[in-house]
Amino acid sequence: MKKLVKYVKPYLFMIFLSVGLLFAQANLDLQLPDYLSNIIDTGIQQGGVENAAPLAIRQQEMDRLFIFISSTNQTVVLESYTLVMENSSDFSEYVIDYPILQNESLYIRNKLKWKEIRTVSDILERPFVGVFILEQAIANPENATALWDALGVDPSTLPPGMDLFDYLESLPFINRKLILKGIISSFEAMGKNMVSQMAAFAVRQEYETIGMNMNKLQRNYILKAGGLMLLMTLLSVVCTISVGFLSAKIAAGMARDIRAGLFEKIEGFSGTEFDSFSTASLITRSTNDVTQIQAVTSMIIRMVFYAPILGIGGIIHALNKNTSMWWLIGVAVLALLVLVLTVFLIAVPKFNKMQSLIDRINLVAREGLTGMLVVRAFNREKYEENRFDQANLNLTGVSLFINRVIVILMPFMMFVLSGLSLSIIWIGSHQVADGFMQVGDMMAFMQYSMQIVFAFLLMTMMFILLPRAVVSARRINEVLQTEEVIKDPPNPKTFVEPFKGKVEFRNVSFRYPGAESDVLHNINFTALPGQTTGIIGATGSGKSTLAKLILRFYEATSGEILIDNLNIKEVTQQTLREKIGFVPQKSALFSGTIRSNLLFANENADEQLLEQAIEVSQAKEFVYSKPERFDMEIAQGGMNVSGGQKQRLSIARALVKRAPIYVFDDCVSALDFKTDAALRKALKESTGESTVFMVSQRVSTIKNAEQILVLDEGKIVGKGTHDELMETCPIYREIAISQLELEEAL
Repeated sequence: MKKLVKYVKPYLFMIFLSVGLLFAQANLDLQLPDYLSNIIDTGIQQGGVENAAPLAIRQQEMDRLFIFISSTNQTVVLESYTLVMENSSDFSEYVIDYPILQNESLYIRNKLKWKEIRTVSDILERPFVGVFILEQAIANPENATALWDALGVDPSTLPPGMDLFDYLESLPFINRKLILKGIISSFEAMGKNMVSQMAAFAVRQEYETIGMNMNKLQRNYILKAGGLMLLMTLLSVVCTISVGFLSAKIAAGMARDIRAGLFEKIEGFSGTEFDSFSTASLITRSTNDVTQIQAVTSMIIRMVFYAPILGIGGIIHALNKNTSMWWLIGVAVLALLVLVLTVFLIAVPKFNKMQSLIDRINLVAREGLTGMLVVRAFNREKYEENRFDQANLNLTGVSLFINRVIVILMPFMMFVLSGLSLSIIWIGSHQVADGFMQVGDMMAFMQYSMQIVFAFLLMTMMFILLPRAVVSARRINEVLQTEEVIKDPPNPKTFVEPFKGKVEFRNVSFRYPGAESDVLHNINFTALPGQTTGIIGATGSGKSTLAKLILRFYEATSGEILIDNLNIKEVTQQTLREKIGFVPQKSALFSGTIRSNLLFANENADEQLLEQAIEVSQAKEFVYSKPERFDMEIAQGGMNVSGGQKQRLSIARALVKRAPIYVFDDCVSALDFKTDAALRKALKESTGESTVFMVSQRVSTIKNAEQILVLDEGKIVGKGTHDELMETCPIYREIAISQLELEEAL
């Protein structure tokens, strides 16, 4: 997969930015259950009292709290409050909100930072609970006997005028500390949250005594918490949209780059590499497989990076709420893991098969469409329909099997999620009833559990989708890692100017990869500039292979091919092919216009050169008969022109190049004899000093060549002019006699 990694590098910044946004999104999402818990516990149950650091407290009540607070902590608390009395300068500012100021002095909390408030709350929390319990006992003497006994105090023995708080204040601080610990020990046994809840209740009672508007306090807290939840949700949505945009941009950009890389790689393939991959497979790899990579890349950024952040954060927050129910999450995750692993093992092998079946259906469709005329000519429409239907059914069957396996996941996952929610409510409600947990904390724990399981689900879904993408990546990688047989030299040379175009084969042999024997054996000849070298022979004798060796479409197995006494392996393929005009055996036109097809060979060609090429190739008549002339549209593959017209346009395209070497690979087979003769005559005049190779099955096409090579089973069995070969080469004579009148041949 190393070849694919390089396509990630240009997008590393956007990937890191996406991960940063995902961290932000996860943190925002993880805060929401906390705020919901606070609305329920603090906003509703505690009436908006957030902590044990009251906004205002009576001086008498503060003095009672100080009984259980060390002198050092008393200093911290006093620095955080301002004592307001009837004669204070700011009395009128506070009396409206705190009517009790007319009768009692109050400590008003200064504007503090959250950390400072938290410090004061920690100091006052336990003393608030202790004082509240003592005050309740004093207010209800009939219920206070147990408390007096616990303190070891007989109320009747106290000096006149001394109440319980005066008595406690007279004791050493260490004794007071032990007494406070004994008072609140039962609450601490139920957990720190219960002590905090009792402290908040005590603060609320103090607020009511002072005369504060509790409805306003509660409403303000709920609105504030709800507003923050809405703000966090909005920010989370912004992060989600941003990550979606970035992931789509990254995935689309990578897909574009991979497709471009594949196309560039395939452009460099020689015939040997093309023999390893079918055209249909290369198309599938460049489209469907790349699309799979694109889809999974987008999902990886949005899900795989997000899931661990959400899951780990959810575990931390859930354990902060309650540590006794963690096993419920573990059971749910384990159940899902077993299911997903089972589905994974069943589905993965099918993904490998699916991509091969896509290759097959593309192959069948391509063959049926390109060969439609042949199919109709032989009335084989039904056969082709059945062939396509079979390939389609095979692909459909595998797709349905995979979808049926994967679809099992959703109902099972919903069952697990519902079971987890029910279990948390069942166990959590008992803990709430026993005072070990608050309702808001239970709701938050349930939401965190859902987030943890959801994060796990995201990961498991990726494990289902990743195998197909891995298969696609492997198929793409096979193309990218294919080593080209034909490579440019590390230190290429250039042809000496002026370039002449002399071509020489020295003991050249060639064998196709995997073949048991050579196709060409010890080929030796020299083609000179200004001359035509005809190549003729029976079907399969190696004529087209010899022509392709000149352009290095294949690499000679042994021997040397020299142009102007320079081995063609010593120059770059581009340098070599710039000197050659090539017309393949199977003419290939591209969708566009006649003009765009001609300019394919030389984009700087002027109108005069185009007209000359059309005239020499004998295409002038049918081109000029069209109203659009050079702007006539050419369909894909040249399907809207005849075979002969396609061949003539291909020849015209080669002539536009004005190359010093021309290779015509049996490119006049669709022309009638009259057009063929006119073409040969015009070519001779047009190519001038160029070196021309004319591969043909027709003797008439190469009859006037200065040199004719006769191939038989990959060997040159005859070399010379037409007249010489008629006398010295039986094979050539046999071909000539079979095609020409004996009198004309002689």
